[in-house]
Amino acid sequence: MSRQLSISYQPRKWQRECHLGRKRFSVYALHRRAGKTELAIMELIEAALACELDLGVFVYLAPLLKQAESVVWRRLLQKLQPLTNVPGTIHVNNADLSVTFAHNGAMIRLFGANNPDAMRGMRLDGVVIDEVAQIEPMVWDEIVQPALSDRLGWAIFIGTPNGINLFSQLFFYAKRDPLWHAAVYTVYETDGAIDPVEIARLRRPDVMTETAFAREYLCDFNAAGDDQLISLADAENASHRDYTETDFADSPRIIGVDPARFGNDRSTIVRRQGLQMLPAIAMRGIDNMELATRTASLINDWQPDAVFIDAGAGSGVIDRLRQLGFNVFEVAFGGKSSEPTVYVNKRTEMWWLMREWLRAGGAIPNDIALKQELATPCYFFDAQNRRVLESKDDIKKRLKDGASPDLADALALTFAAPVLRASKIARQMMQYQERFAKASSLSRYNRLRHNLRAP
Repeated sequence: MSRQLSISYQPRKWQRECHLGRKRFSVYALHRRAGKTELAIMELIEAALACELDLGVFVYLAPLLKQAESVVWRRLLQKLQPLTNVPGTIHVNNADLSVTFAHNGAMIRLFGANNPDAMRGMRLDGVVIDEVAQIEPMVWDEIVQPALSDRLGWAIFIGTPNGINLFSQLFFYAKRDPLWHAAVYTVYETDGAIDPVEIARLRRPDVMTETAFAREYLCDFNAAGDDQLISLADAENASHRDYTETDFADSPRIIGVDPARFGNDRSTIVRRQGLQMLPAIAMRGIDNMELATRTASLINDWQPDAVFIDAGAGSGVIDRLRQLGFNVFEVAFGGKSSEPTVYVNKRTEMWWLMREWLRAGGAIPNDIALKQELATPCYFFDAQNRRVLESKDDIKKRLKDGASPDLADALALTFAAPVLRASKIARQMMQYQERFAKASSLSRYNRLRHNLRAP
């Protein structure tokens, strides 16, 4: 710590490294029962005691307020016991879970991310966010981070990896940004936080799966079963690649359209050119005619070389676009693969090709929902040794709030068939033919309307 405190604290080696090595924004991946709560409490106490700013505010933020109260509040008061024994030193407010220091007016206060509006409008000088994987990104993006801007406040993020979420997002970001700090402490690096005999017991396959142990005690962000099609690392790496337009200018332009089926599904349009996926267009509550109109407008503006549409729920979209003179291709997700001895159906084939594209350098928008959808599906082999992607319904059970993998399915559609880039002359001819077909159709319609009105 930066100064000697008047309260009892003997940090372990890893805790000392965290205290001394942190930057303005630090992300620590820690195993269960490592001692992260004590680390958080001491950072807050140190900052509040040393604060020279007017009315400093330091916050501990947990996913739930009850969680903050049960896990941290009593331990915070226990650490501050030597100061509470001195009258007038600190003021404890049990109602709002806050402690105020008399010598400088600095405050430590506990909040829950389940009620983020309670922090709106506050100015924060420092915050520890615990169990970050369980917290919605908007809490950091829209509330906490702006509240730190006034006086360049600091933030510490602590937690245990658990798939793709705000925690993984910030961890991988911190690994790349020199202004941030990221560190991992496994169960073998926390100075005996857990007894070695207990560690050996937990590693037994009849106690914990290898994946669960890797995630909970080895802090492995990429921990997943051997049957996971796309790894978290592949999705994260793809989201941070950056190409310029000249890098893919000669590659074919492809559009994938995944119409909504029901419930909370979205109608999604994805554009991909070579190794670059452009931001997806996701819409809720629109019918097939409106989706066809949006797609037609995009085709006119972007002039793709191919448009692939899921035939399962998109027959109306396909028919309407063809009526308008557009050449689109219908794709049956459950239809026959182009390699029927390798893939059980077209959907499995497209997802597999998408995985190879990601590994070959494909770039996607840095969208948490998209990365979650990509890194969720598993696969297996059938009796004929063909690859089988798990069903959409099974994927939805493991995505947050039962969401459908619409973004990923729309991207997968762009791999439905090989596509060649049309030459400039051929593209101009296609545009001319489309305009001529529409004009001819309109002319026929006007003549018919005129004839019907004739006496």
